[in-house]
Amino acid sequence: MASRVRLAETDIHILAPVSVADEALGFAVRARIEIEQYIKCNPDFINSFIPLALDVDAPEIICKMLVAGQAAGVGPMAAVAGAIAEFVGENLLERGCGQVIVENGGDLFIRRSKDCTVAVYAGESPLSGRVGIRLRAEQMSCGVCTSSASIGHSKSFGAADAAVVVAKSVSLADALATRLGNEVKDEPGAIEEALHVVKNIPGVIGALVIAGDKMGAWGDLQLTETRSQKPETRG
Repeated sequence: MASRVRLAETDIHILAPVSVADEALGFAVRARIEIEQYIKCNPDFINSFIPLALDVDAPEIICKMLVAGQAAGVGPMAAVAGAIAEFVGENLLERGCGQVIVENGGDLFIRRSKDCTVAVYAGESPLSGRVGIRLRAEQMSCGVCTSSASIGHSKSFGAADAAVVVAKSVSLADALATRLGNEVKDEPGAIEEALHVVKNIPGVIGALVIAGDKMGAWGDLQLTETRSQKPETRG
């Protein structure tokens, strides 16, 4: 059953066996309050484009964003959408939801008991909606996060239409997708070179980059052909 939660900049879509809108709203509110209160006391948290030191006294969601930023070499806010999706998804599972997909700004927390395919939206690229990532049941829970220089509101310093990272941690996947997207330049061999940034990082399952009519991938990913022309998750 589909549920939707809107709260300021947060716009969350959820697929679960039952309606979870009320519970998800409560978790989203809690996550945002913890982040906003931390920013009031630590303004560098929202403005930094570089990693910040771990704060062991911070709430768990803040610590996850700081750790993700350190692993990816970016500021902690690069992980904010994924961190909120992860927070909502994990709390729904703890409340007995069983299976759930939480999408927040194109970043996904996925727990399914069977394989599912995530179609990759890449703006005006001719490959947009034609490539899917097939996730095996044993790879979940996991995060699937995307950064793009051509779509969305997030800041990207690269040239990727879609830089996708799949990782056990959604916060990590989000931060690394930002870093991966930043590394893709409009020059020969750029995709293969950029993919090196995600290698040898614990918890990363794989990554995919689409830039124009070119594509490259690394890791334990099964790519499939899809026909979707818009962002979609389907099982």
